[in-house]
Amino acid sequence: MRIENAAQAKENEKIMAMIRDLLFQAADDELTIGHRDSEWLGLCPDIEGDVAFSSIAQDEVGHAVFFFELLHDLGEKDPDYLAFMRQGRERHNAVLLERGNGDWAYSVVRHYFYDVFDDLRLQAMLDSRYLPLAQGAAKIRREEQYHLLHMHMWFTRLGKAGGEAGKRLEKAVADIWPDLGGLFCFGPYEQELVEQGVLAAGSGEIRQRWMNRMRTSFAEAGLSWPGEIPKPHLDGRYGQHSEDLEELLSEMAEVYRLDPEAHW
Repeated sequence: MRIENAAQAKENEKIMAMIRDLLFQAADDELTIGHRDSEWLGLCPDIEGDVAFSSIAQDEVGHAVFFFELLHDLGEKDPDYLAFMRQGRERHNAVLLERGNGDWAYSVVRHYFYDVFDDLRLQAMLDSRYLPLAQGAAKIRREEQYHLLHMHMWFTRLGKAGGEAGKRLEKAVADIWPDLGGLFCFGPYEQELVEQGVLAAGSGEIRQRWMNRMRTSFAEAGLSWPGEIPKPHLDGRYGQHSEDLEELLSEMAEVYRLDPEAHW
């Protein structure tokens, strides 16, 4: 039986807790990477990249709002509060997404790696027992296809260029790899999420699918495969974060915290 609305979800406290945890993961991932993307405004290597990254940043924040609104429907506070007022230990985003932008290659690689993961996660949500999530995932996944195409283009472009661009790409992959495993975790309710039909696949299956897809992209870019994805030192799904997140939250919430009651 599908859960078609918040009232039905509330009938089962355990299922509601599972859904809320998953929604926080998705919302915090999208908001965090969206804010990092926005920091490239005016700094991208060309005007097309600047426009594209700005558009992608808006999309990611918009997707975060969707997940926060579902959380609000399930009894959480309003989306603005959830986005700006929660402390770092309350956040469920993967640590990789909160790291500073680094150079262009780092930001491209990180976003491409995340986009492939996010596409697979959204795919696992398409037949979710929680109908609002399934419906939203279908719409978001269509929008995310443009992100995938853009980041794949840059990833292979940098690799095929060789020289300094290729070296920076290789360094970006090496720098990102230790944090990468944090994406492939669905928190304390992962097994139940799959068993209850909220997700169609667990993190292990999604990680394997991610590697299968990325091996092809690595070959296109002329990169060697780095090996097994290590277990992360910090697991953001459980509220473990770096100092980078505190810096990001301070900047992101600065205006809102001046007057939380203001209406924009």
